[in-house]
Amino acid sequence: MIEVKDIVKTFGEQTVLKGITTKFETGKTNLIIGQSGSGKTVLLKCLLGIHQPDSGSISYDGRIYQDLNKDEKTDLRTEIGMVFQGSALFDSMTVEENIGFPLKMFTNKSESEIRDRVNFVIDRVNLINANKKLPSEISGGMQKRVAIARAIVNNPKYLFCDEPNSGLDPKTSVVIDNLIHEITEEYQITTVINTHDMNSVMEIGENIVFLKEGVLAWQGDKSQIFKTDNEAVVDFVYSSDLFKKVRKAQLAQDRNNIL
Repeated sequence: MIEVKDIVKTFGEQTVLKGITTKFETGKTNLIIGQSGSGKTVLLKCLLGIHQPDSGSISYDGRIYQDLNKDEKTDLRTEIGMVFQGSALFDSMTVEENIGFPLKMFTNKSESEIRDRVNFVIDRVNLINANKKLPSEISGGMQKRVAIARAIVNNPKYLFCDEPNSGLDPKTSVVIDNLIHEITEEYQITTVINTHDMNSVMEIGENIVFLKEGVLAWQGDKSQIFKTDNEAVVDFVYSSDLFKKVRKAQLAQDRNNIL
């Protein structure tokens, strides 16, 4: 579990995060959503240790990041996997070389151990006959699978995903969402996903943190978000006619169940 307590982050005269307090639960897909400029990317970067909060604390299973020494912070970083928005694969490396890169950089595993682990995660994310291919030779959806495989190859406790469905068609996005959810549950990872994709919210939103202008405006799960009367959430979620219809149908069903 990651616990955030009263996080404040300021850039110059602009306060981007204004006292965020929340929890990201282990074994669940935790989503951060909000409009552009709401602070969700800054919050994600604070969780990753890229930005240092001006005040407040972030703890990883009881370990307060600000209290850790240099070696302890390095150890913590080895427990983190990251799926970047654009996959961020090395163009000159094959699929298996991309996936094995963290093991070569951060472990003392032998070549045979690395090969076995790489093949295991390749099989886990259903990458078929792709080991020797370059990123340019596979589809966008397969590139995302490679990025996920690389992120989990070192058995992370914490998995961070920045817009994992960016650039993907709706069908492939659902496949990637479900893969992340399966891995999170299977390996009991604390997964935090920064997203603007409402389809992801509907599919895998087990714990949703909604930010508005640097403030935690609402928190709940995918069923609760369609029932809330929070005006900021309603304005954000139901900006499209599709989700307005979903909300109307959900509320009607709830009334029928009561009757």
